[in-house]
Amino acid sequence: MSKMLEINGISKTFFPGTANAKKAIENFSMTLEAGDFVTLIGSNGAGKSTLFNAIAGVYYPDNGKIFLDGKDITFLPEYKRSSQIGRMFQDPVAGTAPHMTIEENLALAYLRSVKGANPFMTITKKDKAFFKEKLAELGLGLEDRLTMPVGLLSGGQRQALTLLMATLVTPKLLLLDEHTAALDPATAEKVLELTRKIVAENKITCMMVTHNITNALELGNRTMMMHGGSVAFELTDAERKNMTVEQLLKLFKEKTSTALDTDRILFS
Repeated sequence: MSKMLEINGISKTFFPGTANAKKAIENFSMTLEAGDFVTLIGSNGAGKSTLFNAIAGVYYPDNGKIFLDGKDITFLPEYKRSSQIGRMFQDPVAGTAPHMTIEENLALAYLRSVKGANPFMTITKKDKAFFKEKLAELGLGLEDRLTMPVGLLSGGQRQALTLLMATLVTPKLLLLDEHTAALDPATAEKVLELTRKIVAENKITCMMVTHNITNALELGNRTMMMHGGSVAFELTDAERKNMTVEQLLKLFKEKTSTALDTDRILFS
């Protein structure tokens, strides 16, 4: 297997040299092989979102290197990474343009992801048929509402659409930042099932932050626990198979000498 993501000893401190200095990531390293699906868990402030922002190019690390598919992207601007890195956020509003139609949102995502595409290029009938086909696979009836403004969709429908937009052209890496946390349990389960299906069918290398330990142990092939801006420990498929939530919480306490006591985690 080939390395899709390689992170070598990155660190990030906000407000360095001041009384408010905060070390968000410290000497963080990891490698993802092509097709890996890693779930990330950690208390608030563990560095999960900062890690995602460093990978996506929102922040540049203070030191260390980030490689995507063998290419050094450590200081590549965010907009230049967006065609290769798909990302979803917790807020369903964050990934779409509410006043534009479903078709227009898909067109923007498609043109942004297609290498060398002109942003003013006209969407063809073939493209529209492709959009309808992909929407139909979501099983939400959105293929019949191409001209509906996205702002009229429910939170679950918007997240499903955002997931489709992020994977319409298969990205090299998909970052899912608590993308079901704002949804009700039934809708969250639907979006997670779509996530599992789309990632597996397209063999997408994926990282997913979640506060739901059960989901973290069931989805993907690796589970990584973060604490204090670094990796506390990692579980692979064989180790995760019979791991219970209680056992994982106990293991975390043994490894870090602190309890994973965030309410959102315990009650997810």
